[in-house]
Amino acid sequence: MGRVLRRATGLAGAFAAGAAAAHLAGVPRLARLTADLQRSREEILANREEERRRLRRDLHDGLGPTLASLAMSLEAARLTMAHEPERVEPLLSELRDQLTRSVGDLRDLTHGLRPPALDDLGLVAAIESVAAGCCDRVDVRFDGDPTDLPAATEVAAFHIVREALANVRRHSRAATARVLLTRGTDLSLMVADSGTGLPDPVRNGGQSRGGGLAAMREWAAELGGTCTVSSRTGGGTVVTARLPLAVPRYHRSPAERDGRT
Repeated sequence: MGRVLRRATGLAGAFAAGAAAAHLAGVPRLARLTADLQRSREEILANREEERRRLRRDLHDGLGPTLASLAMSLEAARLTMAHEPERVEPLLSELRDQLTRSVGDLRDLTHGLRPPALDDLGLVAAIESVAAGCCDRVDVRFDGDPTDLPAATEVAAFHIVREALANVRRHSRAATARVLLTRGTDLSLMVADSGTGLPDPVRNGGQSRGGGLAAMREWAAELGGTCTVSSRTGGGTVVTARLPLAVPRYHRSPAERDGRT
């Protein structure tokens, strides 16, 4: 009996020692993952604040003064009409040109906030529009209901697919590509092509030119999702992403936050 107890005690001690060693071996990896996550969050926040700064600068230094100038030009035209009506036509022509430029600037700003194709066409048709001419054939399929997606999820999916297809067009020399989106508890997407695959430096962990791969990962990570890019056996590149449908409250539109959708 004593021998059995001693053996059981020895086994328990060995198990505890092994568990402790496994735990200690996992600590550095956990620390690295935590540091990587923190660094990723900091980059996302920094990029968001830079975008907000750019938007404020464009509104404050660009569109704001332009609208003030339009108001002054309109007042000048009103005064001229009362005293020198023959000079009104060139003033109105200049005013029209200024207004046209302002409308273009405003359109550029709004397009940067949310791609208009999403509202005009819906996610699937918007993807089909950017896929046109990408390569000889692009198949786009959505499994599930594509309507009423959270706005942030829809925008992130569109940006990731658009960037992936842009890479197909610029780099892969692919004849065919496939886009598959699947709606479940999350929105999953895959963009696969039959091209040359990732260049060796990127495949080995380096950065792509232009930061397109990093941008795709950031769009996913900002929602708490993931995005991976890999080369598949036999050639071609595969982009896969998982985007949560339960996005953080601050990412939702006012209607979604108020429960009106």
